[in-house]
Amino acid sequence: MRSTVLCIRENANDPFRFCFVRRTAAVNEKVKRPRASGRVTLGDVAQAAGVSPITASRALRGEVGERGVAADLVARVRDAAARLAYVPDPAARALASSRSSHVAVLIPLLTNTLFVDFLEAVQGSLTQAGYQTLIGVTHYRPDEEEQLLRSYMAHRPAGVVVTGFDRTEASRRLIAASGVPCVHVMETSTQPGVYCVGFSQIDAGVSITAHLLAQGRRRIGFVAAQLDPRVMQRLEGYRRCLRAANLYDGRLELLDSGQSSMALGGRLLADLLAAHADVDAIFFCNDDLAQGGLMAALRMGVAVPSRVAMAGFNDLTGSDQMLPPLTTIRTPRVEIGVQAAQMLLRLMRKEAVPVSSVDVGYELIVRGST
Repeated sequence: MRSTVLCIRENANDPFRFCFVRRTAAVNEKVKRPRASGRVTLGDVAQAAGVSPITASRALRGEVGERGVAADLVARVRDAAARLAYVPDPAARALASSRSSHVAVLIPLLTNTLFVDFLEAVQGSLTQAGYQTLIGVTHYRPDEEEQLLRSYMAHRPAGVVVTGFDRTEASRRLIAASGVPCVHVMETSTQPGVYCVGFSQIDAGVSITAHLLAQGRRRIGFVAAQLDPRVMQRLEGYRRCLRAANLYDGRLELLDSGQSSMALGGRLLADLLAAHADVDAIFFCNDDLAQGGLMAALRMGVAVPSRVAMAGFNDLTGSDQMLPPLTTIRTPRVEIGVQAAQMLLRLMRKEAVPVSSVDVGYELIVRGST
């Protein structure tokens, strides 16, 4: 390497010779890792490819053509990156460009099919647009959501998707102060400056209760678990409908703060019928509870729907295969995911958003259980 350097100095008046020898030295020079982390950097890739860091960065971003990087240089940079197993640092990229290719998506649970379907739709739409998702699970706890937001905001995400409107005041301030575009899902709001995609949980609760009334049922119970804000909104719809019909009886509400499940649904059905033998219909706040209730009724010899009609919510997998098939509210979680992603993409691109609050509606699915 020393003889090469002397050669460069001796031919310094010849720019072509200087450039040629210098590039040869750069290509053959051993790549050094940073002393602290050992992580391969963009500078290492540039050095191995014999180009400047700026050129390497543009090549890896795919800037090819007249105003970009020559195709042969792009190939050389990408080959060097592959040989060195280079992985871009998203935090450094975000700091350098004031933007990120990541979107934080916060959902309550990954064990609920509702949110899995929604997440698949969001991720599919964002991936097609060149964004990656950072998935956070809040477990229906505002304090956990706040911790996740603090962590994700440190990475300067390009956008954020959050579930509903129930969060700590600190979380609201974090979102507002960050300047990061945010879309709320599963609920709607008319508040100015709030972007959301969802439907009215209260109206859906009214619809399922009104259906049970239309079937001639008068002693309608409400069975719920989890007790998150959307469940409580369905309960509000149930109450409004029965109060309007002068048939509301608060004793027929059975609320359990535990996690919703089929096993819990079966237990709650037995508890409700034991306490109120005159109940002739039950609105379960989630399909998994209702599915458990149907199976428990079969074991107990309780005829459905002649003795007790049963309805659920969300139209989860298997509800149409129950005995009898379950009446439920079909929620458009895939459509919510797609529309939320499209709304967020417009916000991140600083494009106009025609409607800030999108109500995608819901569908009452009537089956044999009512």
